[in-house]
Amino acid sequence: MVAYNFKQQFAPLIRAGVKQQTIRARRKNRHASAGEPIQIYTGMRTKSCIKLIDPDPLCRAVLPISIDGVEVLIDGTPLMGEELEELAVEDGFNSFKELAEFFKPRMPFEGVLIAWGDWQPYWTSV
Repeated sequence: MVAYNFKQQFAPLIRAGVKQQTIRARRKNRHASAGEPIQIYTGMRTKSCIKLIDPDPLCRAVLPISIDGVEVLIDGTPLMGEELEELAVEDGFNSFKELAEFFKPRMPFEGVLIAWGDWQPYWTSV
C-alpha cells in the first residue's frame, strides 16, 4: 500500500470528495497501481498527522502527465481549453493559471496523475 501526503490547503477538498486526484513526480520507490488501496494524509511524519479518507480509497488510474506551462499531455493526449481548467479544478486549484504557477519551479514537469474514488477522465481522447 502506498501513502500520499497533501498540503493542508487541499485537505478540505479531499475530505469533501472534490479532489480525487494528485499530480506527482516520478519517484524511486513505486507509486500506487490501479486497483490498489492508497492512504491519504496531511502532516505525515509530524504530530499533527491526519488521515483524510477512511477507509482507504482504491487507486483508479496512474497516468503519465507532462506540464510545460502551456501544454499538458495526459497519457499522450493533449488537453485543450476547458480541459486545462478542469484539470486545475480537479487538482484543487482555482484555474489553470494557478496550477501552472504552482508547477513553474518544476517545469518542464514529467510525472504521473494518480486518481482515486469515483474519478473519471475529463478530457477527450484523440
